[in-house]
Amino acid sequence: MTGFMEESLKEKRVRILMTTDTVGGVWTYSIELCRSLQPLGVCFYLITTGAPMQPAQRRQVEELDNVTVYETDFMLEWMENPWPSIDASGDWLLQLEEELEPDLVHINGFAYGSLPWKAPKIVVAHSDVFSWWIAVKGQWPPAEWNHYFERIQAGLQQADHIIAPSVAMMDQLRRIYSFDTPGQVIYNWSNPEKFYRAGKEPVVFSMGRIWDEAKNIQLLLKAAPQIKAPIRLAGDHSFASNHCDLANTNISYLGKLPAHQIAACLSTASVFVLPALYEPFGLSALEAALSGCALVLGNIDSLKEIWGESAIYVNGTDPQALADTVNALMEGEPMRLQYAQRAAERAKRYTSTAMAGQYKQVYTRLVQQKNLLLQQEIM
Repeated sequence: MTGFMEESLKEKRVRILMTTDTVGGVWTYSIELCRSLQPLGVCFYLITTGAPMQPAQRRQVEELDNVTVYETDFMLEWMENPWPSIDASGDWLLQLEEELEPDLVHINGFAYGSLPWKAPKIVVAHSDVFSWWIAVKGQWPPAEWNHYFERIQAGLQQADHIIAPSVAMMDQLRRIYSFDTPGQVIYNWSNPEKFYRAGKEPVVFSMGRIWDEAKNIQLLLKAAPQIKAPIRLAGDHSFASNHCDLANTNISYLGKLPAHQIAACLSTASVFVLPALYEPFGLSALEAALSGCALVLGNIDSLKEIWGESAIYVNGTDPQALADTVNALMEGEPMRLQYAQRAAERAKRYTSTAMAGQYKQVYTRLVQQKNLLLQQEIM
């Protein structure tokens, strides 16, 4: 009897080979997905790329019983001349699939979608160079990115299913890369238990990859002299040849902080600013909303889709408008509290329970379709 029960439980488990990267928000997404699907019987073979795991990242993985990590030093698609590394990693991944025999492959990227996987393959489109470039630069990327385009398009066209974190992102990808692969939108989420409200201070907070033009932190720098409240900023200060000079500003730069310190900063901040020019979802805004902050965001389709009337939106090229908006919130407590409450209510839509359920449905459906095809071939 025990053996039968154990076999039944094994049959209900879904084993996912999932690629991730350790550089940006994809890591947070991947860890939260693994954690939220643990109670639903989903196990992950997690393949890291981009950079070695940091100690805090290793601790996160060690806390999860449903994750086996395969750490690599393979490059990411947007890095300089990554294709020899990506081709080598593709060969290695196919060998790993042979060994592990996963039920499904979940790709947090694009190029691997064109590999001849045996299992069904999902491509999750977090961001890409072409949609970034068009949003930030207002033009098509230069010819040196043509090979990138071809590889990303092939991955999208040959995947079995595409998931995007917003309708805006999915629409943009389909316009740029011209693929008709089935897909759906599943909004990202965060764990509300990690964020809290403490005694709010008259402080403005922002965070993210400071060197990334898409985050548009430069607008906050320009607006800072006109903002009357203290500003605190956390995140990556530089990467490769990109640098952002924060000297001689009224902004306190806190560096790249671990998750618990980010939560502490958000808990006391009154206003969170993300004047992004490009943001497929905006996980930092969700974390700020869960922490009781009023949101001032970039006036772009994806953020308006996610937050509706629960945030205030500013033109990404107008520092005076940003300063005026922040000052109005800081000086007008009723309005600030109203927007903070709206954001907190809206954030309840993006829970791990709802999103994990959607991913489990996608996984199960694709695995069942694969099994049905195999049965038909046998017959």
